[in-house]
Amino acid sequence: MTSVYDFTVTDIDGRPHPLEQWRGKTLLIVNVASKCGFTPQYKGLETLWQDQRDRGLVVLGFPCDQFGHQEPGDEAEIRHFCSTQYEVTFPMFAKVEVNGDKADPLYKWLKSEGRGILGSEAIKWNFTKFLVDARGQVVKRYASTETPQKIGRETLALLSG
Repeated sequence: MTSVYDFTVTDIDGRPHPLEQWRGKTLLIVNVASKCGFTPQYKGLETLWQDQRDRGLVVLGFPCDQFGHQEPGDEAEIRHFCSTQYEVTFPMFAKVEVNGDKADPLYKWLKSEGRGILGSEAIKWNFTKFLVDARGQVVKRYASTETPQKIGRETLALLSG
């Protein structure tokens, strides 16, 4: 695989979505969870999506239950939680694994293209974020502690450049 556009993912309603549909857009891909200390970042991610989507930013949320069993629900429960607690409107996808033998192919590629601290591929926790440019290449990987507000300044620069 040579770009993010080579992947097809399953949305939260069980439908396949080729990432090709967002060719030419800047993507922020995030593994999310409903019962995590970072869960309030949903608000910041939604704000980022609302503020920058007309300029070409797309936020994509991928629920993951690999860290402390912090996403125990099924897709219907996740969708309900996100819409009622945080009014999430950005695209959400089916629950995935991001590490290990069963890691989603998209995440295997993201981790190899956007390594973490000291070259590590493993994702350490929920709300790790990958910024992908309009050519479909990973530009930067952000730790869970990096807020959407801070990332927003960088996405604006990328969208303007």
